[in-house]
Amino acid sequence: MTVFDRVKMLADKQKISIVELEEKIGFGRNSLYSWKKKVPNGESLNKVADYFNVSTDYLLGRTDNPALASVPEWATERDIIDLEEMLDSNVNMAYGGQTLTDEEKQRVKDVLTGIFWDKLQKEKRS
Repeated sequence: MTVFDRVKMLADKQKISIVELEEKIGFGRNSLYSWKKKVPNGESLNKVADYFNVSTDYLLGRTDNPALASVPEWATERDIIDLEEMLDSNVNMAYGGQTLTDEEKQRVKDVLTGIFWDKLQKEKRS
């Protein structure tokens, strides 16, 4: 999936066209379409990420989680690595023999992330 594909998907969810998005964020006409073949510069990427309230990592395809990172202040680098390993180990999620959709997987990952941080915080307090 290209950067453009992710932007298009987000625009579709908000029921706006690419042209409308370009107008709202001050881009020239058809500038987002060029993202089908090239990676945008950081400033442009940040504008789109800010508009949709998603991370640039999501737009670049580095993560399937569109949410901005919500790592507690007390979390260490090791804690973050442990979380990523736990989530990666559940990448082929299924329920009742049916593979979950990407959206369902993301919902499960979001819940697991919350549980992970809660448990870890309790552990650190003990």
